[in-house]
Order: sequence, then C-alpha cells, then structure tokens
Amino acid sequence: MRLPKLISIAAILALITTASIFGYRAFSKKEEPKKETEVVPSSTDKRVQSAQATIKRFPELVSGYNQLAAAYMQIARETGDFSLNTKADESLKRALEIDGNNYESSKLKTKLLLTFHRFQEALNLAKELQKTHSQDQDIYGALTDANIELGNYKEAVESAQMMVDLKPNMSSYARVAQLRFLHGDNEGAFEAMRVAIRIADPKDKEAQAWCMVTLGDYLLKSGKYAEAEKEYDNALSTFADYYLALSGKGRVRTAFGDYEKAIEFYKRAQEKVPQTETVIALGDIYKKLGKTEEAKKQYDLAEFIEQKAGDNSDKRRLALLYADHDEKLDEALAIAMREKQTRKDIFTADVLAWCLYKKGRYQEAKAAIDEAMRLKTKDARIFYHAGMIEHGLGNENEAKLLLKTSLQTHSAFDILQSEKVRQHLQ
Repeated sequence: MRLPKLISIAAILALITTASIFGYRAFSKKEEPKKETEVVPSSTDKRVQSAQATIKRFPELVSGYNQLAAAYMQIARETGDFSLNTKADESLKRALEIDGNNYESSKLKTKLLLTFHRFQEALNLAKELQKTHSQDQDIYGALTDANIELGNYKEAVESAQMMVDLKPNMSSYARVAQLRFLHGDNEGAFEAMRVAIRIADPKDKEAQAWCMVTLGDYLLKSGKYAEAEKEYDNALSTFADYYLALSGKGRVRTAFGDYEKAIEFYKRAQEKVPQTETVIALGDIYKKLGKTEEAKKQYDLAEFIEQKAGDNSDKRRLALLYADHDEKLDEALAIAMREKQTRKDIFTADVLAWCLYKKGRYQEAKAAIDEAMRLKTKDARIFYHAGMIEHGLGNENEAKLLLKTSLQTHSAFDILQSEKVRQHLQ
C-alpha cells in the first residue's frame, strides 16, 4: 500500500505562497493549498438565526434547511453538545422531503451519518454521490473517514489521495496525518498535522484547535509528553476551554504523574462534555489513589453515558472498561463481537482480542491481535494486549519483548494497565 510522500514542512510552507505543492503521490500543479473559509465559529449563532429566518420566509426552499443543519453541526463540534446533531438531522429530513435529490442535503447527511457511527450507510451514500460529483473533495473526506472506521485501509488511502490531489488543504492534510499514524509513520503524521494547522482557516478556531489536539494526541502516544502538552496549551489559547484540549491536558498531566492537576483538567472537561473516555480516565486516577468510591461513581457514569447514547456511540469503550477491570466479561465479549461484525478496523480487533484473552480463549485472541497489528501501528495498548496474549500462550520471550515495547512507546498509556505491565516485567 503506497502512503503519502510528504516533503519537509519548511519546503511546504515556503511553497504555500510561491508555487504549487508536490507530495503525497502527486499534488495538483495548478492549485496551491487554500485556507478553508466555509465556517466562521464566532458567527455560528447568527447562522442559525439567519437560516431560521430563511425557512420562515421561504419554507419551500431547501437552502434554509441545509444552512440550519450545517450550523447545528458546527455548534455541536464547538461545544460538544451532540444533541444538536439530532436537530441537524431533522432539518435534513425536511430538506430531503422537499427535494430528495438535493446534493448539498445528501452531502451533509453523509457527515451526520459518520457522527452517528452509521459508517456503512455513510460509505454507501458517499459512493452514490461520488458518481455525480467526482471532483468534490468533501465526498472523498467522507469516503476516507468511513473506510478508516470500517477498516478498509487501502480504500481510505486512495480516497485521501484524491482529497490531496483535488485540494491540499487542512482537511486533506489531517487525513494524511491520521493514515500515516495508523501505518506506523509517526514522524510523517506529525509533519502532516503541523502543515494542517498552519494552513487552516484562521477564522475557524475550533478546526485549528482540533488539529492541535490531534497532533498533541499523536505526540502523547509517541511518548513525547512535553511536546504534546505544548499543543494542548496552543489549542486552549486558540479556542478557550475547548473540551478536547482540557481532556488532553488531563492525559498529559497523568503521564507526568501530576494527578492533582490531571483531576482538575478532567473535571473541567467533564463539566463541558462528559465524554466516556474522560470519565473513565478520571475514575482510573481515583482508583490509583485508593479512592474506590469516587472511582466507582465515574465508572457507573461511563456506563450510563453509553447506555443513554444508544447506538450513536463507540461501544468498544465500554467493552474495554469491563475487560480492564475484569467485570462483566461475557457482556464485554458480546459487545466486541457485535462490533466486529460490522467494523474490521484494527482497534475493534484489539478490543476483541483483549476480551477473548480475559475469557481465556488465547488462540482466538492471538488471531484477533495479529489482525490489530497488521498496519504496524505504534500503539502502546495494542502492544500490551499482544504481550499478555503471548504470555497466555506460554511464549514468554515474545511476551516480554512486546510488553517492553509498550512502555517504550508510551510509558503512561493507561494509569492502571501500564502499572500491570511493569509488575509483569519484574
């Protein structure tokens, strides 16, 4: 599989204002990277009001409903209030009732389907739209995202390449970064995401901050804690109280062993948006500190969030919580197996492998973890799971090598599980 070829950041940034860009496989020689100007977060509320006024005046026109849906989706990204996506869905349903073939409505629907974790539906719709709008970069973005989530990595690389060929902008570079990280090219991922940050629309603060947080996550997972924290701080300076950046600060403070500050940042993030990952992470710190009652409250909250979200959430997180804590192992395995029926990505394979291991089904776990490792992703948790599975199979040399690799990659990948790695290696 041929991945993006990226020239140096300095060369790319110099070329942004002086010449065409070459890279990935081959960028268009006619077009320079353009800063995106579609969304202005500071005026999102005004966009909602404007769209509502248009609908009131021209209820038979599709455009007002499309504008309203797009505004709701943007606010959801900025605030983490994903209930607004339901309002966006209602707007799009009305638009498609008026004109079932409206392209903009359908394109927005692909993005909404991705948000709702309906990845196969999003992929199918994007493929249909591609037939009539093969030069629209947004379609290839949806194709890339859906294929990554479904584990169709070859197809994801191809659609990301088309994005770059059509318009080498923030959206395309961010996806290049993701694919490079998945394929174990961490330095290439850092480079691509830094370019994405530089060429993002300066008016779209949320998009800039998202890129900074994502870069921070890549750096954190690579054991570069100080660099990661700098990116989280940059994100907070760019987009104040951004809940994803606050969670990032919690993760990096945990990695540094500063649990008091980590708790503070996790609480701030949770007040903004009670994400399952943040809730579990806070619970793990409490458990590490011996505050079992507070930890249980967090774990119970995580379960409640996932149950409340229904199918519109990542149930793998719940399966991992159960498996990590040796609770409800049958339910954890059932969740992982259901996910595996529709998603063939490496992280679903990893969760399934871990749940199988916890049930003592080591040979099946080995097959699943091999699938999880097929892209050579440098993920400490996957290395940890692989090492413990090898231990279960009696392959101690392989187990120790993988467990050491886990800590070398990201020594604080999980405050509780990383400690188990150290104990096992003693």
